[in-house]
This record gives sequence, structure tokens and C-alpha cells, in this order.
Amino acid sequence: MLPAFLPAVLLLWGTSLSNAWADPVKCFESRKGASEVTQRMIGENLPNVKCSPKTGAVLWWGDPFEDTVPMGDMPIADADYNRGKAVVKPRADKVGLLPLCGNTCHTGDLPKGFPKDKDPRQLVLMHQAIVIDATKLPHGRGAIWCLDCHHPKERNKLVDHRDNPISYDQPQLLCGKCHGEVYRDWREGIHGKRIGEWASNGAKRWFVCTECHNPHNVQHGERNRGIAEHQPEAAPVLPKGMKTADHERRQHGAKPH
Repeated sequence: MLPAFLPAVLLLWGTSLSNAWADPVKCFESRKGASEVTQRMIGENLPNVKCSPKTGAVLWWGDPFEDTVPMGDMPIADADYNRGKAVVKPRADKVGLLPLCGNTCHTGDLPKGFPKDKDPRQLVLMHQAIVIDATKLPHGRGAIWCLDCHHPKERNKLVDHRDNPISYDQPQLLCGKCHGEVYRDWREGIHGKRIGEWASNGAKRWFVCTECHNPHNVQHGERNRGIAEHQPEAAPVLPKGMKTADHERRQHGAKPH
């Protein structure tokens, strides 16, 4: 005859195994499909992130500086990121084909038949997984083409106005070539997102352009907007004893009914 406690032991054992074999929880930090992070424990009862069960987005960071590196050299002495420690999360590992670009096809030697200008043309092979029709690039509404942003010889790099290479980890140096006003707002802390310490001279993680914006499809179809739409979270629970949130809807200075 089996001991009475054996079924409970087997149930706990089975639950432990199912938890151990469960798929890891993943959520995105800023743009779905381009900023995923896997949830894990970094301390006692401390996860690295908390994920939204509704949207799949990160709601909270246990360590906002995890896996970050110092921001690259920025040529503005009085910008907001120079008042404290500024870090970014590397983007290169999010670009799946990046290691192949500079080693397999684009080795630095221009192949035979390479175009002499930047006029749009159709791309083949791997490129079609990134841009369906390179002759109608959504970014710039046809005014720019691939080599306006990608270095013509170092294909695992971006390019500035003087043909100097730019790391994929610092895309703001590229985007600022055309989006000057937005770039100024970003470096002053008005545009974009940053997390970390509240103090103006505290450490902050800065989110760079491509963490929020898709550089190859900035219009997002019929929305014609520069950022993908996110589903909002549910409203927070009201404090105990409060039945409505009408107090938030009244105009400032108005008397309650």
C-alpha cells in the first residue's frame, strides 16, 4: 500500500519538472521583434525584467544597466548625455545577418558590375527578407537608397556624410544626418526613452533610434507613423474606497459636484 503522502510528493516533483522544462519568458523593450529580452533571475526574488501578459512588453527593469556599454563619443559638449553616465545597449547582436554581411558577400572589394551611383535598383537573395522592393524604399519616400545609410565597402557598418563608418550600436550618428531637429531633441532628453537614475547627473540608459523605429519601414503601412502602435495597458486599480476616477477628469481648479 502506497504511503498517503506519496501522491503529493509526485505532484510537486512533476510541477518542478514542468517549470524547469517550460519555455523561457520573452518580452520586448521598445519595438517588438527588434528588442527582445529573456526573463531570468538576477538576485533573490529579483527578475531582470517584468513582462506584460497583455502586450508582451517590458513593464519594469530589475537592473536597467544590464548588458549596456558606454555611449559612443558625441560631439556636443553641453548635451544632456554629458551631464552624467550615459550607456546604451548594443544593437549589433539584434541584426541576425550582420556577421555574414562583411565576411561572406561584402568583403570590402567591390564585386563586378557594382553600381557606380546610388540610384535605386532591385536587390536579390538575403536582402529581400529585409526590403521587399528596394526600388520603393519606404524610408525617405524614395528620396534615399540603401547606400545612403550603409557603408559601401564595410557592409557591417553604417556611414556618415564623409564616408566614415558608424557602428550599428550608435545609429543616432547616422539618423542625425537627416533628422536634425529630432536628433537635437533626443540628445537633450526630450525625444525618446531613457531609464535609470532620476538625477540630471545620474546614470541613464539611452534608447537609440532603431530600438523604437524600424529603419526599413518607418511608415508602418497605412498608419503612416514613425513608430509601431502598442496596445495600452489596463488602467491601474483605484485606491481603496474610491469608486471612480472622475477626479482625474475634472479641469484644474473646477469644484467637485
